[in-house]
Amino acid sequence: MAAFRTGVVIQIVEQHDDLVRITARVEGSEIAASGFPRMLGPLEVGDDVVLNTTGIELSLGTGGEAFVLWNLSGKGTPGPGAGHIMKLRYTPWQTEVLAVEAQESPHHATLAEVDQVDGLPVVACGLHSQIAAVAAGVKAAAPEARVGYLMTDAAALPLAWSRLVRDLRDAGLIDVTATCGHAFGGELETVNVYSGLAALKYVSGCDVVVVAMGPGVVGTGTALGFTALEQAGILDAAGALGGVAIACLRINFSDERPRHRGVSHHTLTALKMTGRPGAIVPVPLLANGGTARVAEALRTAGIADRHDVTSIDGSPGLVVMKDLGISPRSMGRGVDEIPEFFLAAAAAGRAAAARL
Repeated sequence: MAAFRTGVVIQIVEQHDDLVRITARVEGSEIAASGFPRMLGPLEVGDDVVLNTTGIELSLGTGGEAFVLWNLSGKGTPGPGAGHIMKLRYTPWQTEVLAVEAQESPHHATLAEVDQVDGLPVVACGLHSQIAAVAAGVKAAAPEARVGYLMTDAAALPLAWSRLVRDLRDAGLIDVTATCGHAFGGELETVNVYSGLAALKYVSGCDVVVVAMGPGVVGTGTALGFTALEQAGILDAAGALGGVAIACLRINFSDERPRHRGVSHHTLTALKMTGRPGAIVPVPLLANGGTARVAEALRTAGIADRHDVTSIDGSPGLVVMKDLGISPRSMGRGVDEIPEFFLAAAAAGRAAAARL
């Protein structure tokens, strides 16, 4: 069962329209907590709040933070908005959104008959941290390309939770965001991956779409028990809609876990599980024989027989990230520590730009 505690706000650490970070005093201790104003209304110092402290009490890494459930002192939110599509359905936190597909949306007529995305390049990622280098890879090759990010509901549900997305929007590497399934908070709210791709193309005019879960990937050390398996379905969705399906490889030569060393088993499994063959699988140019090692792993796993494996230089994307001051990290490691990881993502972005 979840752990709930009451506390008092003693400091507002960071505040945005869609996210607030505070320090709260709970049972004599000070803890960090976050909240989402659309669900809480405003927070002020001195407010009494109810917190979910489950992540802290389980000593989690990812998710190891308290979240504000309710402000006992505040006025709350103004009430439901214009939309009627519910996200987090049938939970105490269900919230309405104005989905672009819905009848009350001004974009309903635009999307009513759409069932294709007509060659839209779609990069499917297995980790949230890959999206920065993918977007930079696109912009390095095609600076004027309009890049959309579609966040799925396989990990964090509020888009506001991602500092990385905020930084990428500010830097101009991502031009528009959308959230699908039960994820919420995108500039476009959509029902599923298919309609999310259609909306980003036909409502927002995107040239390339990057699809990935939010922060907080889950793995269990089993063959199928990991959230990144959704990469297979995303690639299939892109292909079924007539888009160009591009897979972002997860590569790390220094990971302590054998199942993730080299090409991660998460990527290999997802590429084997696709229902549609023919996805583009960019292999980055790597030093010290790294490119050949990756290609051999893909060949041994049978990926090269099902998909279009191709070598691409991802380094221009890393230059763009550096010039813009974007420094993503994956599992606590940055570009200098695992360059192969980010080069693979930038190569996927460059492959997308080449299909424009």
